[in-house]
Amino acid sequence: MPKPNPYRPFEPDPDQVARQPAISGNEINGLGEPEPRNPAMVYWAPDPMDIPHGPLQLYFYTQSAKEPAFAEQRAERQKILDAVLPDLAPVAVSKPPAEWTTGLDQFVADGVCEMTGVAEMQPDWVFDGYDIPQSRVIILGVQHDYGEISAAPEPRAGLEVMTQYARAALAAKTVAGWIREQGWAAEAVTGPMTGALAMIPPALACGFGELGKHGSIINPELGASFRLSAVLTDAPFEPTPAQDHEIDAFCQSCRICEDACPPEALSPDKKMVRGTRKWYVDFDKCLPFFNQTHGCAICIAQCPWSRPGVGLNLAVKLARKKERAAAE
Repeated sequence: MPKPNPYRPFEPDPDQVARQPAISGNEINGLGEPEPRNPAMVYWAPDPMDIPHGPLQLYFYTQSAKEPAFAEQRAERQKILDAVLPDLAPVAVSKPPAEWTTGLDQFVADGVCEMTGVAEMQPDWVFDGYDIPQSRVIILGVQHDYGEISAAPEPRAGLEVMTQYARAALAAKTVAGWIREQGWAAEAVTGPMTGALAMIPPALACGFGELGKHGSIINPELGASFRLSAVLTDAPFEPTPAQDHEIDAFCQSCRICEDACPPEALSPDKKMVRGTRKWYVDFDKCLPFFNQTHGCAICIAQCPWSRPGVGLNLAVKLARKKERAAAE
């Protein structure tokens, strides 16, 4: 049984309940399906009326409209999204793949983002009905202010999420502009709106961390407390490798996010989802609380890996444990 929770029991707003579609979000996500398939858009559609859960997405907007700071932050992010990228240089720069990838380090050094990685594009990362012709996906990560995100589910935590989505969008536009100035086409991909690319799979593939029980990536240094954006390009970046820090094994024995989740949307066991057994968040349980609390983020804030200075020490301890087990 989950531990007592100050936000439980939770009763969804009747207005939300009335907007529920006939189809389950878990069904759209492919929960229980034994065969692989491409993901389908379930939320954050550019046009909410294109998806069954669009009325619930519109409900989220009505909730955030109650907080003036949310509208201000959304307007600032829109300015970033509307900004025009630099013209494509007429001559494409030629340099070794490793040098292209090393060049991304400047954006971390300049504070544009906290993490970068590169993956070779895979067709199963593309949402159903879309096409991505580019061969490379650059993933960028921006870190939350822990003091703000730890206030979840208070509105200030939701505002922090919006702030970092705006920063992630700026990072993607900045990197895409840099690539275009070197003569290679590049397209920025930003959240939270769903585009053609599912960003978590390439982020895992390029070394950002491992999928946690709460459905977010856990990085040893940043925990789960960061947001993603991406850049699509054919510039010949060298892919960066996936990383294994024994985080998955840690999640199997940890219940902190399970106990912290008000609607009990997190499972102690992995689930089969579109042919892959993995950690999965019950969409239908999560969404109502998420919508009524400006994006919730409790599981991210409560994850022990997200606490400043904790993750790297945990990673060292788990690495030593793995070494001892291998030596026995």
